[in-house]
Amino acid sequence: MTSLPAILSRISTIEAKLRTLEAPACAASPQPAFAAVIRRELAPTPATPTGVDAVVREAASRYGLDPALVHAVIKAESDYDPKCHSHAGAMGLMQLMPETCSDYGISDPYDVTQNIMGGCRELREHLNQFGGDTELALAAYNAGPNAVRRHGGIPPYRETRAYVPRVMRYWKQGVH
Repeated sequence: MTSLPAILSRISTIEAKLRTLEAPACAASPQPAFAAVIRRELAPTPATPTGVDAVVREAASRYGLDPALVHAVIKAESDYDPKCHSHAGAMGLMQLMPETCSDYGISDPYDVTQNIMGGCRELREHLNQFGGDTELALAAYNAGPNAVRRHGGIPPYRETRAYVPRVMRYWKQGVH
């Protein structure tokens, strides 16, 4: 059971984050950002990275992926923080973009199961697009498939050039 001081502390944190958001244009239609902050702050956080292992195994099996690769992507994307939100708008453990969520029918990208299922589906699609080439699929996951096609391989973006070897290293080391 959560203590009263812990609950009050969470409420204060949520209130502080809400104050940093722009006020709604009209009281009748609050901005979705308010709901996202509250959902993200109140979402249960796995105690350890292995807390998501069952979901990773199920999703990896469904999409024909190595669970260790999925763990490597999660480690690189969010370091197992299900509340992670990037400056670019990517959300959750596998850092799904809003368009991806919309395409895959993901209603809550901060939900661990929905996020991992969506991320695995996207990763599988990239593997299929690039003939099973894991490095190109990872580059597509990070920079988008059009960038990989346009550049004829891993795009020359600093972030992507660092991301692909990092995920590959995590995968080979079995890092969780």
